[in-house]
Amino acid sequence: QVQLVESGGGLVQAGGSLRLSCVASGRTFSSYRMGWFRQAPGKEREFVTTISWSGGSTDYTDSVKDRFTISRDNTKNTVYLQMNSLKPEDTAVYYCAARRSGGNPTLSSEYRYWGQGTQVTVSS
Repeated sequence: QVQLVESGGGLVQAGGSLRLSCVASGRTFSSYRMGWFRQAPGKEREFVTTISWSGGSTDYTDSVKDRFTISRDNTKNTVYLQMNSLKPEDTAVYYCAARRSGGNPTLSSEYRYWGQGTQVTVSS
């Protein structure tokens, strides 16, 4: 069992930055591949980014490439999402999620554990 708790969301002006954190409970954090998803009002939850067990491999959806960076610190059971050059269209509830093994990391159904989400609002 893994429990995930996100933090770091808030209100920011367009062009600003935020760093989200997701702290995981349990002693097996390093065995999970982690991901961030987001859901805007009236829209489906969408994949944002994923990171491998070691942090050596990452992937991003096209709309956030070169603006967002995912990282993890396995000694702190934490995964981060650094978001720069934020745009109003980035406004959403952001969720971190954990999965054990392969499959398509962009599919929410591949992830077993989810956090409660943190709101990010970008004003124009």
